[in-house]
Amino acid sequence: MLLGLMVGSFLNVVIHRLPKMMERAWREQCAELSGDPNDSAPAATYNLVVPRSACPSCGATITALQNIPVLSYVFLRGRCANCQAAIGVRYPLVELSTGLLSGLLAWHFGPGVSALAAIVFTWALITLTCIDFDTQLLPDSITLPLLWLGLIFNIPATFTHLSSAVIGA
Repeated sequence: MLLGLMVGSFLNVVIHRLPKMMERAWREQCAELSGDPNDSAPAATYNLVVPRSACPSCGATITALQNIPVLSYVFLRGRCANCQAAIGVRYPLVELSTGLLSGLLAWHFGPGVSALAAIVFTWALITLTCIDFDTQLLPDSITLPLLWLGLIFNIPATFTHLSSAVIGA
């Protein structure tokens, strides 16, 4: 469950940053196609790792202690340590749901490939649900690997027969 909480914290980063990364890539492609030099200003590095997480209100960098899943939200009373702006309740909800569902799936399936597959699929679905809710986009960088992983995991009939998995894909 602790691993699930930590992964939930990372999923929050993916949920927040992946749509922005997609938009940046789209804007770069548009600038390249338009040939307008004003549109192609070099942007600062922005990916799932860089820059460090920061408060969206004041821009203060979030410290390691302020990034502890769920506990930091409780200790900070749902507010930024720097500017006291409210932190969205979604952050601890994603962390808690990821942790609880990961623990539940590990308990249900027991140790093995089935548990690993179910947990990874659940993480991807949590991420896709939140991104879809915010942007009405389902990123190919998540959906396509998920499709192939689903088919590969069902070659030995992990969850269903391969023919059913292919028809469902």
